[in-house]
Amino acid sequence: RAAGFYTVQVWPGLRLVSLNMNFCSQANFWLLINSTDPAGQLQWLVGVLVAAEQAGEKVHIIGHTPPAHCLRSWSWNYYRIVSRFEGTIAAQFFGHTHVDEFEMFYDEATLTRPVSIAFVAPSVTTYINLNPGYRVYEVDGAYPGSSHAVLDHETFILNLTEANAPGAAPHWQRLYRAREAYGLPSAFPADWDRLIRRFQDDERLFQRFWFLFHKGHPPREPCLAACKAALLCALRTGRSADPGLCQPLRPALPFPRIQALWQQRRLC
Repeated sequence: RAAGFYTVQVWPGLRLVSLNMNFCSQANFWLLINSTDPAGQLQWLVGVLVAAEQAGEKVHIIGHTPPAHCLRSWSWNYYRIVSRFEGTIAAQFFGHTHVDEFEMFYDEATLTRPVSIAFVAPSVTTYINLNPGYRVYEVDGAYPGSSHAVLDHETFILNLTEANAPGAAPHWQRLYRAREAYGLPSAFPADWDRLIRRFQDDERLFQRFWFLFHKGHPPREPCLAACKAALLCALRTGRSADPGLCQPLRPALPFPRIQALWQQRRLC
């Protein structure tokens, strides 16, 4: 009622936290007054996570805008919270970008050890020039001591080219299953971190990701060196405007150029 964020216990051992990402949006001009923690949402989040930690609960966080797309001060503070509560936060789920991607979180001390991943699910809307899509997550089940971690996920699409053929009926189909498509032994943060490094050297695997990133309808322009550098940097950057997170990828372009390329994307 006060500010649109809340928490609820889904079942014993698992708590859901829904964040109001309007309080971090780069398009929210009211945040010029206070971009650090408007409405005290992050302070509230810390309190919820402390209580969950003490109660032995795991937490799933949901929100609209992914953290790396937030204003810098909010994004960095949120990143610090995720790093502190890595043992409590079992999963993060966001949207907003309409495409199929993810954002990595690393320990703040070294920025090398993966501690969490923000899954960014594709949209059912076609904006812009995309097939409708939705995501189903497989999560460790409800039993005493469950990790409640994401074990795998499947993405389904409605192929509009096929659906608009004469006499055709709309048909939802599975586009891919994550672990199968990328050869992941599991779906933990370390697996996705290794996948980004594999993208660097395995061009065929990267181009498959590019295809799935666009829900089976990539743009005509291929994703070449500059585009690839920007995309891999974005996948590794769970907080906005941090060149340090891109350095392990040996980027061929300076960070400001990479940032400029990625900010050209058209989002909702």
